[in-house]
Amino acid sequence: MYRTKLEQFTRAETLSCTANRLSAHTHTHTHTHTHIPNAHSAMPHASTKHLGATTSDAKVYGNFDTHFFNGQDEVGKDGVLRLDPKYRAQSGFPEFLPEWDPRQKLPALRFHEYHDPALRADPTLPHILGAAGAADTPRVRKITPKLGTEVEGVQISQLSDAGKDELALLVAQRGVVLFRKQDFAQYGPGFAVEYGRHFGRLHVHQTSGAPRGHDPLHITFRRPDVKEFHRVFNDSVAAVGWHTDVSYELQPPSYTFFSVLEGPAGGGDTLFSDSITAFERLSPTFQEFLSTLHVVHSSKEQAFNSASQGGIQRREPVTHVHPLVRVHPVLRRRSLFVNRSFSRRIVELKKPESDRILEFLYDLIDHSHDLQLRASWEPGTVAVWDNRRVHHTAIIDWEEPILRHAFRITPQAERPVEDLKYLNDETYYPSEDAN
Repeated sequence: MYRTKLEQFTRAETLSCTANRLSAHTHTHTHTHTHIPNAHSAMPHASTKHLGATTSDAKVYGNFDTHFFNGQDEVGKDGVLRLDPKYRAQSGFPEFLPEWDPRQKLPALRFHEYHDPALRADPTLPHILGAAGAADTPRVRKITPKLGTEVEGVQISQLSDAGKDELALLVAQRGVVLFRKQDFAQYGPGFAVEYGRHFGRLHVHQTSGAPRGHDPLHITFRRPDVKEFHRVFNDSVAAVGWHTDVSYELQPPSYTFFSVLEGPAGGGDTLFSDSITAFERLSPTFQEFLSTLHVVHSSKEQAFNSASQGGIQRREPVTHVHPLVRVHPVLRRRSLFVNRSFSRRIVELKKPESDRILEFLYDLIDHSHDLQLRASWEPGTVAVWDNRRVHHTAIIDWEEPILRHAFRITPQAERPVEDLKYLNDETYYPSEDAN
């Protein structure tokens, strides 16, 4: 029954995409390159007509700090898209500045086995917590009882492979770990890429900018410009957007590293919410019902937003079906795997039913302050979180436009499964045992 339901949904989605292709072509074809002089001769343009989205999606989905923006950024003579020179000149970390090359095209991501480094770790965490009785034991503090830990006195750049495995275990256990006073960024983008490879195959984002030669780094750059500041709040009363990173991929991330290079002296925090505790708050009956459901996650809206602003598209947009409730391979606990940014509907339910349940779950994750923590960005802070169990959102609460520059390392994890018997099973498909 479930396979039939999924096939029906897929056919409906195909028809919707066909209709929206016509809409996108009609409404955006001439808009895409507005304000870019000689754009057609300078570079191949990013087409919007195949993305199955509408012009309203560009307003709803605003990646203003990761996407190229025509009329404000620069098209180089080599066809590469870059930030405006005046913004580049203000950066204290030019080696981490983003570029977008519209000629770069990547194949679709394929299944691969994932072996979690936390499963190799010494559970006593000697490289993180220090040897018992040592004079220079690191300072370790819980941020909340269930979620988040802050660590001082450990330079993660100097960890051995065994230490990196322990880092993974601590992040799985605590959801988010803030490492203070780090020298991590001083080693440059190449070091960051190689460091991240220890934790899994690195994800290259479909639309964001990256430093030249270091595609796996996902760069966020908030321009110190009043126009960008106004765009954020143009059609919204808040800058909050809860999500788990790239949940639309076949194998979304695990241990995600984020380092703010430059930012405001105060504010600009990141909020995190624990989807394991959120699931465990539900009644047993509701837990079991949700554990039978599967959700469509889509990258089309994000791709459309990039294209509508004159940006790039490295891969074709995708949709994937994931279990609404996934099992963590290290903790062996269940969590809610849905988010407002990329989840679209529950496959087994009628749309009104799906909408109501998803809205309830979004509200639970987004608005339950007793599931959350607020991380501040002191100089030299590196945050590492487990994308499989926490949601997050950036906060824009400063009063004037300000430069905020950061980079993310995004190792891919296992394909989400509702039962660990399917872990690393290439033949797994969510419909096989659903009825």
